[in-house]
Amino acid sequence: MRFHVQQAVRAVILLGFAGLIVYLHYSGDIVKLINPKYETLSKIGAIIFLLLFTVQLRRVLAPKGADQDHPHDHGSHRHDHGYSPVDAKKLLSYSIVVLPLVTSILIPLSTLDASIAAKKGTMLALTSNAENQEKKTERENDAGVAISETEQAVPKEENIEEEGTIPDTSGSDGTPDPNLYSNSVSEETYQQLMDELEVRESIQMPDQVYAAYYDEISSNVEQYIGKEITVNGFVYKEEGFSANQLVVGRFLITHCVADSSIIGFLAEFDDAESIAEDAWLEATGIIQLETYNGHELPVLKITKWQKIKEPEQPYLYPLNIKYS
Repeated sequence: MRFHVQQAVRAVILLGFAGLIVYLHYSGDIVKLINPKYETLSKIGAIIFLLLFTVQLRRVLAPKGADQDHPHDHGSHRHDHGYSPVDAKKLLSYSIVVLPLVTSILIPLSTLDASIAAKKGTMLALTSNAENQEKKTERENDAGVAISETEQAVPKEENIEEEGTIPDTSGSDGTPDPNLYSNSVSEETYQQLMDELEVRESIQMPDQVYAAYYDEISSNVEQYIGKEITVNGFVYKEEGFSANQLVVGRFLITHCVADSSIIGFLAEFDDAESIAEDAWLEATGIIQLETYNGHELPVLKITKWQKIKEPEQPYLYPLNIKYS
């Protein structure tokens, strides 16, 4: 029997990817990379990697003298089973495949912050959202319930979580909402949430329903002018802001961090200049309608605020609606 180094390297790579996914689930960091509704798919991926690793082990030891040391010619192309000598092309291929494993070990996993918000053009996104809301007309489902663009973007077949209700869990101690990942509700529950939101004079923004509430307020901002709202998020400042302006924002993850988007509120208060970017705030203010770059958008006139720790899970996810 002969030990084949290349086959062993391939086995180690497969095991490495399986181990990385398992570690991300064990540590809880997987939800910093993907929407929790895809956790099952990532677990299946880890199982597939382990199965491929098991198959690959058989190739590490091969009968001595077997004709496996050269590429095979299958018609018009040469097919390499991994026994031929390593050349520059192979080395480059292995390096590309191994790169995610190396970076995951050498570079600590960090959350998206104000620097990423700047690259994504936060105020451009917020004003574009305001423009879209101005042009958007409500679409009615079969039950006559208005569906916002956020919920429309979620296919029905993807709403596989068990139906749940939304508790009032807006805290500032950084403790993750235990119901954050069970963010699927029936259309009746969703409509009840929106009905209750309309009559509230003081609005809290729990993480589980933050995106839905934000979409509703942005769509019908005139209806919420003068109401008190409490939000939490990281601080972002943009060139051109006045000294008393900043954004209290959150990253919304639809599928994974690659498609993250910014939602949040432009806020105004006297102490804004003294607060550094990336600081986390819990702020309470009054909703007003103002014009920014030619677009009307909701602005918070902050009445009280406090710095808080960055939550253990800083991202938000869309609220999924189960339709009967």
